[in-house]
Amino acid sequence: MTTALTGKAAEHYQQFMEGLARRNPGEHEYHQAVGEVAQTIIPFVFDKPIYQDAQILERLTEPDRIIIFRVAWEDDNGNVRVNRGYRIQHSNAIGPYKGGLRFHKDVTLSTFKFLAFEQTFKNSLTSLPMGSAKGGADFNPKGKSDREAMRFCQAFMTELSRHIGHQTDVPAGDIGVGAREVSYMFGQHKRLSNEFTGVLTGKGLAFGGSLIRTEATGYGAVYMLQDMLKHAGQDVEGKTACVSGSGNVAQYAAEKFTQLGGKVLTMSDSGGFILDPDGIDAERLAYVQELKNVKRARISEYVKQYPNASYHEGQRPWSVPCDVALPCATQNEISEDEAQKLLDNGCMAVSEGANMPTVPEGINKFIGAKILYAPSKAANAGGVAVSGLEMTQNSMRLSWTRDELDQRLREIMSGIHAQCVEHGTDGDHVNYLNGANIAGFIKVADAMLAYGVL
Repeated sequence: MTTALTGKAAEHYQQFMEGLARRNPGEHEYHQAVGEVAQTIIPFVFDKPIYQDAQILERLTEPDRIIIFRVAWEDDNGNVRVNRGYRIQHSNAIGPYKGGLRFHKDVTLSTFKFLAFEQTFKNSLTSLPMGSAKGGADFNPKGKSDREAMRFCQAFMTELSRHIGHQTDVPAGDIGVGAREVSYMFGQHKRLSNEFTGVLTGKGLAFGGSLIRTEATGYGAVYMLQDMLKHAGQDVEGKTACVSGSGNVAQYAAEKFTQLGGKVLTMSDSGGFILDPDGIDAERLAYVQELKNVKRARISEYVKQYPNASYHEGQRPWSVPCDVALPCATQNEISEDEAQKLLDNGCMAVSEGANMPTVPEGINKFIGAKILYAPSKAANAGGVAVSGLEMTQNSMRLSWTRDELDQRLREIMSGIHAQCVEHGTDGDHVNYLNGANIAGFIKVADAMLAYGVL
């Protein structure tokens, strides 16, 4: 739990969550995501009968539709392979469905439902006209040849194309879905529809993609951190950071943090983390990017190039003393004990680059300690914000410059921070979790009220 509810609010929350669990059995990630939002929204709507009478929160926890389909394809040896594809179209109250596609062997329906639910609030906070969705498949792109990836993506898009469109649902990339996969899917949709439209974002620059889309999520998480620190009379310059992950989000969070005068101490992958007391500066980050993006190697290789660094196998970086934590790997990567360790070691701010990277008990620790804590729905909205800007560029048949896009991203993140401050200020402290939940809810809820009962 992230808020200590009492009285009728606690009773209502308990009944609400019991009903959610009954309707969605075994979907623990979805329960976690909804529970975190419900603890903020239930007290907020308690004296607002217009939201209660219309059952807005109850309606928001039932996706508009859930699409599950078979994906059959052939590998390079001629073997027939079968995977399961998903698309959760959660809410189009404020715009076309928008959200990424994730290819990973461990995804489940619960994974996509939690991501789509979170996307509802994240997209609302950007102030761009985007609804929410999420999807993907239990396909593992690692180790697959380009031809295998192409055949899978074409088979996947053949079915998905029935349910998406530039005015209906605009997917993007996510974990396991990079430039290669987006390109194959876009090409197949173009073939099937005989249209060249912005039906996917994260495209290559040669065919409608946007500059800084790759950097946007990592940059956005640091921009949110910068605004939180500034509001508290602090600055990034001179601060140390523990970064988890070594993919796009982690790489560009580390890059922006370093550009603003901070020092990045750690990065990680699924095997463990590296600690470089000298700091992962621009030169060393370029080496990480070569390792991960070109060689597809493990982060452990870093210590061979920079022997003053150390590699910690099977561990996460949250025991390392730092001023700032930037979790940029995956969900539930900061446990309750790790959250306490961060606090004990002097961490003053957390900005979540990954989706839901902190367990509820860990969030409690951060909120209770009144550190600067930016939840993922606010902090990592930069990626979908630039995806929304890519949609705009496609519709207008133009491309903005890198500087123009970076400035627009910066303004969007400052707008998100301002919304969190407006709705999350309690005395001299800002509860960014409450602020993000309430601000994201209001816009979607008011649109749903305007439409009547749908």
